[in-house]
Amino acid sequence: MGWARVAALCALGSLQSAGATTTLVHPLPGPRPGGAACELFLHRLPGVGPALCQSAQLVPSGSRSQKGLPLYWRDVLPPSLPQEGVGLAAPLRVLVVGAMHGDELTSASLALHWIALAQKAGQPVHWRFIPVLNPDGLLARRPTRVNARGVDLNRNFDTPGWEHDAPRHWEKRTRKDPRRWPGTAPLSEPESQFLHAQMDEFRPQLVVSIHAPYGVLDFDGPHEPPQRLGRLRLDRVGVFPGSLGHYGGVLQGMPVVTIELDHALRMPRDAEVRSMWDDLLRWMDARLLRPDSGAPGQARK
Repeated sequence: MGWARVAALCALGSLQSAGATTTLVHPLPGPRPGGAACELFLHRLPGVGPALCQSAQLVPSGSRSQKGLPLYWRDVLPPSLPQEGVGLAAPLRVLVVGAMHGDELTSASLALHWIALAQKAGQPVHWRFIPVLNPDGLLARRPTRVNARGVDLNRNFDTPGWEHDAPRHWEKRTRKDPRRWPGTAPLSEPESQFLHAQMDEFRPQLVVSIHAPYGVLDFDGPHEPPQRLGRLRLDRVGVFPGSLGHYGGVLQGMPVVTIELDHALRMPRDAEVRSMWDDLLRWMDARLLRPDSGAPGQARK
């Protein structure tokens, strides 16, 4: 898809989101919610058909990528919200992020499949999905891990000592791998700024970051981690300067579940997609939703 076509679709997205801000919760009325997003992404995403993409009803958040593409999202609210004065806590807030690395196409596809499952779930959870954090990388002629300025967004978060540790890690540990360049400063990129703002404003009690293709499950932060999601087994790989797990899980105390799918271009079977989802919900129920779990989502005393 040429960038002229992309620009035209961005204009359509802007019309759909007139007045949108980064605190938008509900999809705005307008022609075909999700239509512009599907026009942009559908041809790139494995295992996603038009019906599934349209049903996600993605809307522009009001923020844009380095090249000016809308950053789309979708909120899925629980079946019923607590009424004021009833004495129940607000729903658990869960943020799901895909395609932080633009060449990990299945990460965006899985997020879209999970939007469909979230709409049928009955848990007291407020889901916020950002299926494609790095649209410039995903829509590049050849999809790239980095964004349009060559920055690895998962090394661009503001962690302690970033100015020294991030460049040193890039130079010494990655030998200046251009796919892992952390940028010139923390939060230098509009995409990482947007995700940082979501963590500050939405205040998620769980972050699920979807990646590929290492075929493992990682975890940072408080609570006992899930031991498996579907076929993926827990294998804690540690934290890196500027990574989301370091910033959210270690610094902010938000549990960060990092899913590494087996393949960046080929989706798991539908049964595996559902198995990972069911395992995630079971872990959330045991560790974050039950009154005896000590999680913020429990009933107020």
